[in-house]
This record gives sequence, structure tokens and C-alpha cells, in this order.
Amino acid sequence: MSTLIIVLWLINIVCDTVGQIAFKYAAITSPKKQGLCYWQKLFGNFWLWIGFGAYFLGFIFWLAFLSQVPLSAGILLGSFNIITVMLAGRILFKEHLTLFRIVGIFFITTGVVLVGLT
Repeated sequence: MSTLIIVLWLINIVCDTVGQIAFKYAAITSPKKQGLCYWQKLFGNFWLWIGFGAYFLGFIFWLAFLSQVPLSAGILLGSFNIITVMLAGRILFKEHLTLFRIVGIFFITTGVVLVGLT
């Protein structure tokens, strides 16, 4: 893989991870979790808009990435963001990593490495 492809891939992963984390913060910082009031407060939440912005940037870099790699490889490499989001959830939100999740991380990482080598 060229340097450009790796940079586009890494930026996409960062944008997706930041977006997911921002959405999680937006969801948990709203005290009331139901009704119209919840949605009004949610759409006024700073973290929600950070998430939207990160996703928008990620979308732009994803398109650039897909223009450089075959779709089948791009989708497989794109699945690596599952790992970064899971690890960020563990670090920031103290979410549990079960044995099945750890095994999943191993298989996804192995798959991404194998796809990246081709």
C-alpha cells in the first residue's frame, strides 16, 4: 500500500472513532432520556455536533480512500475502526472487554494485516 492510502485510511479511522466517542458522550450527558425535551437538548449538545463534523470529514476521507483501493479491500480495511472504537470505549467509558470481544479484535486485526499485505 502506498503512503497516501495508509494516511487516508488512518485519518478515516480517527474520524470514525472520534465521531463514535462524541456520539456516546452526547447520549450519556443528556440527563433526561425520553420525549421531545431529550431530543431538543441532544441537538443542542456540543458533542453531537463534534460527532457530525467528524463523520463528515471521515466521509470525505473515506471517498478519497475508496478511490485508491478496490472496494473489497477498502471494506475489509475499514472494519479496523471497530477495534479502535471498542478500545476507546474501554479506555474512556470503562466498558468491558469480554473474551469474545478480545478474540474478535484478534481476528479483525489478523484480517486487516492480511488484506494490507496484498
